[in-house]
Amino acid sequence: MVEIRYFAAIADVVGKDRETLDFPDDATVADLRTTLAECYGPDLDKMLAVCAYLVGDELTRDPSAALTPRVDVLPPFAGG
Repeated sequence: MVEIRYFAAIADVVGKDRETLDFPDDATVADLRTTLAECYGPDLDKMLAVCAYLVGDELTRDPSAALTPRVDVLPPFAGG
């Protein structure tokens, strides 16, 4: 089980700020993206491609990064 936390525009698109999904032990960020695109539509994958992922304590964009029990999906933020 992996707790996925969504922020900003991604939370708006999926309609929630978190959910728990089942993944095999060797699942990666690429597997997460595939699953989310299957659940919420292929247009979401375009957004996920520019997101960063907080996997454990590591911020990554690497699709081969292994999932941990909690993953944060962080879209690009505009700052001012």
